[in-house]
Amino acid sequence: MTQPSRKRVAKLKLTLTKRTVESLEPGASPWIAWDDRLTGFGVRVQPTGTKAFVVNYRSGNGGRRAPNRRVVIGRYGAMTPDRARRVAQEVLGRAAVGDDPAAERGAARAMPLLREAFAEFLAANPNRKPTTLRLYRGQIRYCFGDWMSRPLDTITRRDVEARFHLLTERHGWAIANHATSLLRSAYRRPCVDHQGLRNPVDLWLDGGGRYHRSVRRRIAAPAEVLPRWRAGIETEVIVPATRDIFWFGFYTGMRLGEIFGLRWDQVDPERGTFRIEETKSGVPLELPVTRQLAAILARRRAENGNGTGPSVPWVFPSSTSASGHVEELQHLYARIGRAAGTKFWFHGLRNAFITVAERELMLPRSLTKRLVNHARRDDVTEGYAADWSIEQLREPAQRIADRIEALARAVPGDLRSGDDVSPAV
Repeated sequence: MTQPSRKRVAKLKLTLTKRTVESLEPGASPWIAWDDRLTGFGVRVQPTGTKAFVVNYRSGNGGRRAPNRRVVIGRYGAMTPDRARRVAQEVLGRAAVGDDPAAERGAARAMPLLREAFAEFLAANPNRKPTTLRLYRGQIRYCFGDWMSRPLDTITRRDVEARFHLLTERHGWAIANHATSLLRSAYRRPCVDHQGLRNPVDLWLDGGGRYHRSVRRRIAAPAEVLPRWRAGIETEVIVPATRDIFWFGFYTGMRLGEIFGLRWDQVDPERGTFRIEETKSGVPLELPVTRQLAAILARRRAENGNGTGPSVPWVFPSSTSASGHVEELQHLYARIGRAAGTKFWFHGLRNAFITVAERELMLPRSLTKRLVNHARRDDVTEGYAADWSIEQLREPAQRIADRIEALARAVPGDLRSGDDVSPAV
């Protein structure tokens, strides 16, 4: 079909079928062919040849004085003319009773997608640590990846409930709790900005939904797990530098991220100390270097600097990470656990350190909390006392490291709390 002049084309009417729609040819500008069976239903032809079904209507009951609206209901090819005509009849029927489908679509487009809400949530706090951002992004991707293109007002409390149970089944209670809490946080700003938007996690909680009760993972007696963990690490961790990260955790009880971030300029050989500036508690951590740590640092210094000093700023460098230091060890945990014959996780080393300090050596709790950098803001009495000095920490830190080494090198059950075994550095 040859396209007539623009004025005549505007009045073109024909029965829209597959054959007639395919015969419509593009012009220099967009034009519309109207259906002669349903008033207001047509197909718009773009200069590129793209064809899309549209419907025109007047909103409300104002007759000809009501504003004229137009809605695109689908692209030809993805939608057949018969299907498009049925959708157009639905739109016209709703308009006849006072609805305004075009305005509703505009409001839906204004509603943020879940992807946008998560992006705003992450951008709102630029001070998050890289490890925290990686954790959040990973949980967003794995737990809600199929929801990213959904407008926020289309996610219901029933959706949240079903996803919470699915995450629990697949990944456990901790990830289900954390991911659902993350979703709840992402909704808070949009709920302020968009009137009528309700947080589906809050609706789920108001309707009787409940997070799982948090249960702290406890370890068996250090005398039982430490020798098994040591054997598992020696069996499965081949790279010496990676193995030394585990030994560093053994003798300090430090958090893994704090060990990863240790730099050579934070190690003071003359004073026999090292210092971590960025910690979970926000309080810098300064600790004495025990004999065990001195041996680890000597090995790392020799390897990193060929015996003459460090050639890179990190004590535990990585040539493959963006940060320049090691960033992840979790892939080794299951292997270590299988070789050890008991479950292993890095934070368990921290639990063992605290248990040895408080249960075996009977050290003051305030001293143990200082060594592992636990937040102490809720302890009013302790808040009045001066902080522990490095020299006050040196002897108890060495006692803990010696005891942990003795336990780790013994056969499970062979050591009693009072045994004295010479440490092998």
